[in-house]
Amino acid sequence: MILKSLKIDSTWTLFLDRDGVINNRIEGDYIRSWEQFEFLPGVPEAFRIFSGIFGRIIVVSNQQGIGKGLMTEDDVQMIHDKMIEEIQTRDGRIDKTYHSPFLDRENSIHRKPNVGMALKARKDFSEIRFNKSVMTGDSISDMVFGKRLKMKTVFIGRNSKLIRQGYKVIDFAYSDLLTFANDLSSTGLPASG
Repeated sequence: MILKSLKIDSTWTLFLDRDGVINNRIEGDYIRSWEQFEFLPGVPEAFRIFSGIFGRIIVVSNQQGIGKGLMTEDDVQMIHDKMIEEIQTRDGRIDKTYHSPFLDRENSIHRKPNVGMALKARKDFSEIRFNKSVMTGDSISDMVFGKRLKMKTVFIGRNSKLIRQGYKVIDFAYSDLLTFANDLSSTGLPASG
């Protein structure tokens, strides 16, 4: 069955998680400096494509390494500034980054799957409509974050067990960001259901 495509255009917003979606995740540790940051294959090209489609591109990232005292707010901001700069040199863009320094056990509204970072983004970009937004991430927490706000959700990664577990909150799944971007640019996002 051919699914009717949604009309994704500049009125839409793309939200993305960072670690495991944009850059390599360090298992059991945190990206503490730019020297440890490594784009996943195809990511700069994906951002070039996204920049021609979405009106706003926002990164929302849990960074509890700050709360654990392993890095500072300034460390994370420097990584994000360099990430944005690198994407821009390759004809892409990120309009703003938000991060949560809070520990998981604090259950802060600003830590995904809670929605505080998205609410901050809408305060900064009043044109954001969550029902015309896509949340892209590699965890069920990212998908729940998106669903709580009625966004479309895109799971990135090859973890078939997680995809099966999260079937109620995952609208679409792609192996990597570039595959998603290429599919979106050629066909639009299919309507779920």
